[in-house]
Amino acid sequence: MAALSPAERQERIEILRRFPAQLEARVRDLSAEDLTTRYMDEEWTVQQIVHHVADSHMNSIIRLKLILTEDYPPLKPYDQAIWAELPDTNAVPIQASLLILKGLHERFVALFESLTDDQWLRKGLHAANGDYTPDDILVIYSDHGQIHIDQINKVLAAKP
Repeated sequence: MAALSPAERQERIEILRRFPAQLEARVRDLSAEDLTTRYMDEEWTVQQIVHHVADSHMNSIIRLKLILTEDYPPLKPYDQAIWAELPDTNAVPIQASLLILKGLHERFVALFESLTDDQWLRKGLHAANGDYTPDDILVIYSDHGQIHIDQINKVLAAKP
C-alpha cells in the first residue's frame, strides 16, 4: 500500500476515534437473544462479533507498538475463527469488550497522532500478509470496525 497523506491519516484516525461509540450505539438495545443467537449458519453471533473486534484491535495495537519499538519485527497471525469459539466469547457480556474498545481506541488515536514522519515509514513482517507499516494498520483497522458493524446488521436482518 502507498503511504497515506497527512489528511488521509487524520480522516482515518477520526474513524478510529468514533468507532467505539458507533459500535456501542448499534448493540446497546439488543436483547440477550439478539446477541447470542446464530441467525445465519455461516456467520458469528453478534456477541462473537463484538468480542472478535476487541481481540482483533488488541492485536493491532500490539503489532503497531512492535513496529515502532523493534527493527522489522515478526507480527504473529492468529486464527480468529478459533478465538471466536473460546469460552470467554460466549460467557462474558459484550460490555467487557465495549470497555476494552473504548480505552484501546483512545490509546490507538493518541499513538497514531503522535507518530513522526520516520515512524510512519517503519515496517514489520506479518507471517501471512507480508510487510505492514503504520499506514497499513491504520487503513485496515479504520475499515475493520465498519465491516463488522455491517456484519452485525446482516446477522440481525436474518432474524426470523
